[in-house]
Amino acid sequence: MLISQRSYAGTLESSDLLVEVFPSETNELEIEITSSVEKQFKKAILKVVQNTLFEMHVETGCVTVNDKGALDCIIRARVQAAVMRATETEEIEWSVLS
Repeated sequence: MLISQRSYAGTLESSDLLVEVFPSETNELEIEITSSVEKQFKKAILKVVQNTLFEMHVETGCVTVNDKGALDCIIRARVQAAVMRATETEEIEWSVLS
């Protein structure tokens, strides 16, 4: 999927996260994570984000995650929503969402 515009998903409430997705100027995939539980779970959050982007065939773009203690299923859902909003796809590829 090609990231063509800036989009957001989520909130900054407790147990949630805000995901921002936008096109990359370097044609690389850049992920930045800020979390209230960063010391314990930054690697786990990064892995969930990377796996979700891989499954959605996102190869370039910038992803910023501001986590407030969200569970993996919430992280995955917010990343998926932000990516879907950032692409100009009219039809949803249900097979890449789980």
